[in-house]
Amino acid sequence: MDFNVKKLAADAGTFLSRAVQFTEEKFGQAEKTELDAHLENLLAKAESTKLWTEKIMKQTEVLLQPNPNARIEELVYEKLDRKAPSRLNNQEQLAQYMIDAGNEFGPGAAYGNALIKCGETQRRIGGAHRELIQTGAINFLTPLRNFIEGDYKTISKERKLLQNKRLDLDAAKTRLKKARVAEARASQLNAPEPERDASFMMWTEEVTRAEQELRITQSEFDRQAEITRLLLEGISSTHAHHLRCLNDFVEAQMTYFAQCYQYMLDLQKQLGSFPSTFASNNNQSSLTPMQNAPLPSISASASLPTSSNSVTSGFNELKAASGNRKARVLYDYDAANSSELSLLADEVITVYSMPGMDSDWLMGERGNQKGKVPITYLELLN
Repeated sequence: MDFNVKKLAADAGTFLSRAVQFTEEKFGQAEKTELDAHLENLLAKAESTKLWTEKIMKQTEVLLQPNPNARIEELVYEKLDRKAPSRLNNQEQLAQYMIDAGNEFGPGAAYGNALIKCGETQRRIGGAHRELIQTGAINFLTPLRNFIEGDYKTISKERKLLQNKRLDLDAAKTRLKKARVAEARASQLNAPEPERDASFMMWTEEVTRAEQELRITQSEFDRQAEITRLLLEGISSTHAHHLRCLNDFVEAQMTYFAQCYQYMLDLQKQLGSFPSTFASNNNQSSLTPMQNAPLPSISASASLPTSSNSVTSGFNELKAASGNRKARVLYDYDAANSSELSLLADEVITVYSMPGMDSDWLMGERGNQKGKVPITYLELLN
């Protein structure tokens, strides 16, 4: 392998000269060329942009993906340029548990039916969240990351080069200053004239070389300062671009929350309101205190009885009177067999009792249709 010895020696000399200049500046033993105020402001603006962009980007990632292990896994797959395996998000996992539980308790049971409907809604919300993550990553996170890993790296590289050119310039100024001092001393040297003239000529030549070096380093410094300035002025364009990306992210969030609201509104309409007492469709004679407690309504229009006793007494009176009453359906019910009547939330049907019927059931009529209906799905009307 061939080595350019002169280049290696020159590079080593330059590095040593910069190190000496930097050290002397730190100890206050050498002057330092200050950048103009405009360039300093641009550098501060770039540094501030980089700092806050990193913080916003990292916190947005946490917002979109709260699981740190999942974030690390996605980052690894991204670096390997491979697609991360699909996994259920939090809403989808909850949806699966609700649907499985609802099927276990029975779709015809009040609680089972409600769990299934809630699970389906949670699954839709999970899908909307996936869309938010994808849109946020493409329209917001990617541009921020491109700035940190692309534009700012270029700025940092040119800024470091500017720092080196400044050190070269100040080192050249220091050498010129020392050469001129030595030249002045040589002219006043108390020595034989030939020796004094030789020393003076030597330092005069050194001054000439130092002046030439200063002109070169000044030119290189000015050129690098202009390159750095042009790059830094592009930060304003970066801010404008990030503003557009921020608007896109806000719109994506607005769409997501609007979808969630609509999904929950639809679910609320389907459920209507929870029954005032929890009871299954089988013959269950005793309920725990918790099961006897009234459950809150999720429908603003639903009017619940003031107590479970009033509900029970109302149905008992209906059975004892052998008459019929109008009842409002609290939420949807799918008939389990041909002897039952399917119900839709908020519809009004006629109900009555028949001898020998289960205490938890009534006969319901809707036009020409009739069949058994569970009383937990009904609210008697005055």
